Formats: sequence, C-alpha cells, structure tokens
Amino acid sequence: MHGIRKGRPGRPGDAVIVTGSGTGLGLETAAYLAAQGFRVFATVRNGAQIPDVEAAAVERGVSLEVLRLDVTDRASIGEAIATVLERAGGIYALVNNAGVGLRGATEDCSEEEIKHLFDTNVLGTIAVTKAVIPPMRAAGCGRIITVTSVGGRICGFGVTMYCASKFAQEGLGEGLAQELAPFGIQSVIVEPGIIKTTRWSVNRGTAAGASDPASPYHELFRAGEALAQKRVETAPTRPADVARTIREALTAEQPRMRYVVGRGASIAIALRRYMPESLFERLYFAGGIRRIERNAGAGEPPPATEAAQ
Repeated sequence: MHGIRKGRPGRPGDAVIVTGSGTGLGLETAAYLAAQGFRVFATVRNGAQIPDVEAAAVERGVSLEVLRLDVTDRASIGEAIATVLERAGGIYALVNNAGVGLRGATEDCSEEEIKHLFDTNVLGTIAVTKAVIPPMRAAGCGRIITVTSVGGRICGFGVTMYCASKFAQEGLGEGLAQELAPFGIQSVIVEPGIIKTTRWSVNRGTAAGASDPASPYHELFRAGEALAQKRVETAPTRPADVARTIREALTAEQPRMRYVVGRGASIAIALRRYMPESLFERLYFAGGIRRIERNAGAGEPPPATEAAQ
C-alpha cells in the first residue's frame, strides 16, 4: 500500500504458496513463478491432481513442490502450512487463487450451491490467509495476493452469486492492506478480465436450476451464456498475463493495492469510475440486458461447453 514503506519486495528463493494450482490460472502462475526463481509450493484440492501438476512442471522445466490443500478443509490447510514452514523455514507470499464458479440467476442457485461457493471463495480464502499471517508477521515481511475478478468490481448478468463472492474477496483484500501494512505485509488484489481457461469449460459451475427449461430465466440465461462464450473465444488476455502481473505484485518495491489484467476489464472499470453513474448504468447494464433479450428472442443456442457440466 502506497505511503507505508515497511517489509520488502520478493526475490528469488522466497517461498510462495499458490492455491488452486491444479489447472488454469493457478497452474500457469505456479510454473511461471518457479521459472522466475521463486520456491513455489503449488497446492491442489485433490491429491489425485498431484501427478498431473508434477508432469506439467517437468514439461515446463521447472521445480514445483506440490501439496494437497483444500481451502474448505481446515485440517488440510494446517498440514500444508506446517509442511511449507518445515521445508522452507518461512512463507514470503500467498497467492489466493483457489475458487469455484457458479453461473445462473439467483433464484436458480440452490442453497447448497451458494454455500459451497462462499465456503470456497470467501471462507476458504480467509482461512488460508489467516494461517499464513503469523509467520509473515514474525518475519516482518510478506505479500498476500488475492485473485478476484473484474466481476468483483462490476456484476454481470447470470453470475450474481459468483460476483457477490468476488466482491467479498475485494473487501477482504482491501481491509487486509490496512491491517497488515504496519507489520511489513502487503495485501494486493489482482483482477483478471475474461480469460479462456477451464473455468469456461469443465469447471464452468452452472447451477442445476439454470438448466431447467421451467425456470423463468432459462432463455435469458442461455442467451447470456452464448454472448459470454463469444467474448471468451475472442478474448486476447491469457493466463500468462495474470502470472506476469502476480510476479510484478510480488516484486514491486511498493505494490499497488489493485492490478487489473486485460484491456477490456481496464476499460470497463475506468468507465465506471469516471462516467456519470446514470450513464454507465444505461450503457453497460441496460445495454447488456437489451442484447440478451434480443438474443433470447432469436433463439440463441447455448455455448457448446454447456454439455460438459
């Protein structure tokens, strides 16, 4: 956080934990940081993912120490943190990347689906963060990077619950920045825009109720998903862009509190910041709903990946 000069930037050899390293952004970030000289502990929710991550590390020519850490399992968090401390003697950084998606109108999301979402994205993130703060505080330095989303700043249609969990992560990261700065620990928020990863295919996380033709939102949701998929297929931002941004946040002398990744996300956030609120709502929110309604009326087909859910 600008204005408080305590702690230090990251450097090669520092121990970094990256949660959710089994696929997508987490795996890319873990491998990239390892290639930059960090000692990376890549954690995965399911132990069955460990061989795949180790194979990916070999393919990339990097060294990763892969551990099981399920953010919803407090015992696994404790065991993983203890292992890192035993092997490395300390923890310089945590990259809070683990999370799940939930797509569907609020009425179509079951209580169980919403609970799992918040247990993972919010309570799980908090639990891992609390576990690493004491050793960072004892060392007088450290960085906590929380990967949220442009959806943590601007909510989209059909992802209300997901965005609510990301809004919560934004508040967490911002509050931690103030609490931890006096101890030499920086809290940084990284906000990616649309990126084509497994989050848009096998890990899409569509609510069961959203696939029910009886839902009053069914056609609107299908049309909205089709439009979103088109944006995904043409999105220029890549997982490597997020990994590079995380490295910048780890190594900057004075990291910013927020880093936006992707031109589209940067434009949307800037428009909301500087445009009159009523005009932004008319152009962004109302304009988006009109496009969805037109596509719903035209019978826009759902994205091809929906069958994988």
